[in-house]
Amino acid sequence: MKRAAAPSAGEAGLVDAVVHVESFRQAREARRLELVEDYVELIADLIGDGGEARQVDIAARLGVAQPTVAKMLKRLAEEGLVAQRPYRGVFLTGAGQALADASRERHRLVESFLLALGIDADTARRDAEGIEHHVSKATLDAFARFLGRT
Repeated sequence: MKRAAAPSAGEAGLVDAVVHVESFRQAREARRLELVEDYVELIADLIGDGGEARQVDIAARLGVAQPTVAKMLKRLAEEGLVAQRPYRGVFLTGAGQALADASRERHRLVESFLLALGIDADTARRDAEGIEHHVSKATLDAFARFLGRT
């Protein structure tokens, strides 16, 4: 049985099943990593600003309850991304810092691209926060070329 090629951007129709599966797999993986990346990036920012990241500050910045933060911090510790010290807050491991740096760089690249398209600064910042987690390396590379950062 011959499969139809995926429709081009201007055509209507159902996308090939293999393409569909890969698209949904990529989106699910991005959603899974999105929270992790948001947490480690925020922890890095809080440490950079005040020397430590406290659970209460993380909860306030993310707009979530402290038990939600505690649950995520436990997950991040199990994944080797953070270390918690009693009465001292949360600190990033080397792997956590590397993930935070990569996430921050993706955010800056996406935000710069949106600004170059003429999007206002506030909208570009907010939109980049979502896009940065779902954009492929190929697309990020294209953004960098567009901006002359290659």
